[in-house]
Amino acid sequence: MRIGKLEPYFTEFHNLRLPVGLYNSTIASCDFGDNVAVHNVNFLSHYIIGNEVLIANVSEMATTSHAKFGNGILKEGEPESIRIWLELCNENGGRSVLPFDGMLPGDAYLWTRNRNDKALQQQFAAFTENKFSKQRGYYGMVGDRSVIKNVKIIKDVMIGTDAYLKGANKLKNLTINSNAEAPSQIGEGCEMVNGIVGYGCRAFYGVKAVRFVMASHSQLKYGARLINSYLGNNATISCCEVLNSLIFPAHEQHHNNSFLCAALIMGQSNMAAGATVGSNHNSRGADGEIIAGRGFWPGLCVSLKHNSMFASFTLIAKGTYMNELNIRYPFSLVSNEENTNTLKIMPGYWFMYNMYALARNSWKYVDRDKRTERIQHIEYDYLAPDSMEEVMESLELMELATGRALLDGSGDDELAKQKGREALLNNPEQVAQLDIFATEAENSRRKAYLLKVHKAYPLFRELVVLYAARNLAAQNDLDTFESVITLAKDATRSSWQNIGGQLMKSGTVEDMKERIRNGKIGSWQQVHEVYQQAGEQYAKDKLQHSIACMLESQRIAAEDLTKEQLNKLLEQSVYTLGMLTENIYRSREKDYNNPYRQMVYDSKEEMETVIGRLEDNGFIQHTIADLKAYKNK
Repeated sequence: MRIGKLEPYFTEFHNLRLPVGLYNSTIASCDFGDNVAVHNVNFLSHYIIGNEVLIANVSEMATTSHAKFGNGILKEGEPESIRIWLELCNENGGRSVLPFDGMLPGDAYLWTRNRNDKALQQQFAAFTENKFSKQRGYYGMVGDRSVIKNVKIIKDVMIGTDAYLKGANKLKNLTINSNAEAPSQIGEGCEMVNGIVGYGCRAFYGVKAVRFVMASHSQLKYGARLINSYLGNNATISCCEVLNSLIFPAHEQHHNNSFLCAALIMGQSNMAAGATVGSNHNSRGADGEIIAGRGFWPGLCVSLKHNSMFASFTLIAKGTYMNELNIRYPFSLVSNEENTNTLKIMPGYWFMYNMYALARNSWKYVDRDKRTERIQHIEYDYLAPDSMEEVMESLELMELATGRALLDGSGDDELAKQKGREALLNNPEQVAQLDIFATEAENSRRKAYLLKVHKAYPLFRELVVLYAARNLAAQNDLDTFESVITLAKDATRSSWQNIGGQLMKSGTVEDMKERIRNGKIGSWQQVHEVYQQAGEQYAKDKLQHSIACMLESQRIAAEDLTKEQLNKLLEQSVYTLGMLTENIYRSREKDYNNPYRQMVYDSKEEMETVIGRLEDNGFIQHTIADLKAYKNK
């Protein structure tokens, strides 16, 4: 035993006030800092405890000789069979990864992909093994100023500073990161086993978590079950059950009857009540997966099957979707019309009918990003390289689908694209009268309609221009027309990947993987340095990508771009942003003017007292100010 300074003080936290010292406890092989208060601990063994720590009413708190603190490693002499794996994205374990303290969403994503690349997979495993010692006999630790009270069992748990643990049933084989800037809390009734808890995390009221990683500032609440899953930063899961899933930052799921299984959810997502994603098998094995881009929003009582894929910001209307889906149109509304047995897809729905929700979601995620260590640059803007690549692809898909409708399916694809483009640009009234079908959107023989293509097509082209113009306006060193022309000549459109919420050029990712294979990158720390370097380069890469997309969508060669054309495109972007700002106001205004929303209030004054005045909406005022600043810029 080693006991630090014990002075005649009281330690106080909230309404708990106890004298400094060791009281009524059985203690073996521990090291105490100064002025600790340990009261009524039935058994406390092999812990190094910091200064001013308060521990009260604990049944058992011990560290074994083979403690791994939630990391997927083995100690000397241990068999491979006891290693802890996280079976992410797939129930059959085919995408399993080893959890480790400090694991970022990008690390988990890279490891779950590229499964046939054995050299890369071996390197990832080696990075994790080399990060920790194989020696047995490491002590558990409790950081300075942490408070532990009324907990039944704590076994093989590493606890940071300023943590607050109260009323938990069982905490076993965990690392709980915590510090003064980002304290973590675990509350009543929680049972957490084999996991990593990030800085600033909270888990309380009956949470069950087994084989998991919670990235920083994420939350589990009200009986949530998180099993074999990675939960990204600034995400919240309440009440419901999540299995075998990899979830990127800014995910919301807080309804008891929602269910998420075997899925890759790429962030800024929201699961509504009754949504069951991946809950029903359509083969003889548990081998299905669902991949959803940023902004995934399955609505009330949506049931989705494996295997399905969804473009960014897809909203899915209530219904049981009996077949696999491949929705390649971003910002779309997908609906299952049972009375006609048809699938309907409306590209650009958010901009036409619910701009307030789309814009506010992007704004609130930036506002709620509480990370103190920002290794990965997380993108929250809805106009970003991933979504705009999908917009560019969907422009071609709409041209092709429109051309096929005009030609009644005759002719080759290039002719259909040409005819479709001409009609969409020059004769939208004719297009509005056509029945246009999406091909390969659903694994069934029923028809899949594309709705309002005559509106979505010009809207998407305007969004591409706005995407480029906003990135140009954000640059302070582009002050002449010639500098823009020089930039445009070098701009190339390339594919991008969402690496745990951070958007990176595919070329950068492939280069990183090659450097990992040949040993030039030899640790997770060096992988994280690549993330940081890509984040520093991101604004420039995004600018070049946006200009290339704009020129391609307008069919202008970089060397042919004139000052007049550029001015016209910039003016068009001001008009487009003004339209979007107006739509933000109008879509929120509908909530105030709807008589069915008004009827629960005795008067307009009461309604405004309860929900606030439309004119006082802080987010709307913010968007109006942004529009004004953009015009001036």
